Amino acid sequence: MTEEPRWLSDREQGAWQAYRRMFPLLNAQLARDLAQDGGLSEPDYDVLSNLSSSAGQRRRISELADRMLWSRSRLSHHLARMQQRGLVVREECETDGRGAFVALTDQGMRTIEAVAPAHVESVRKHFIDLLTADQIDTFTAIGEVVIHRLTSARDRP
Repeated sequence: MTEEPRWLSDREQGAWQAYRRMFPLLNAQLARDLAQDGGLSEPDYDVLSNLSSSAGQRRRISELADRMLWSRSRLSHHLARMQQRGLVVREECETDGRGAFVALTDQGMRTIEAVAPAHVESVRKHFIDLLTADQIDTFTAIGEVVIHRLTSARDRP
């Protein structure tokens, strides 16, 4: 005997549909603004911002892939394109022949420093400034609950 599905109530369906519609619209707008304001793709910005906030503006490639929820292969291909543009450089790991680091170049640092202010303004304009302080706190709490659940599930064998 199978259990009856736990269908969403109208209220729950409204919340789910609002999220489903908001997420791609917001991401598309932020991506358009990044491309227009700084000539970067969203993945470019994610790599540069992760590296710029890391110690020494560098990270192990495997750690960066895990942090960005990307496969190592996908990240490696993207880093190759960014390296051709002079934004990042690969460095061999002296203590582990299998590991490698990726680091920001001076050009990469100048790029993220130039683009970040416009990106933050875009995030404000299309998201943060539309919400009250209580809504921001609620959104943060919701995000943390979902992230915790999904990362805990991912870490289980």
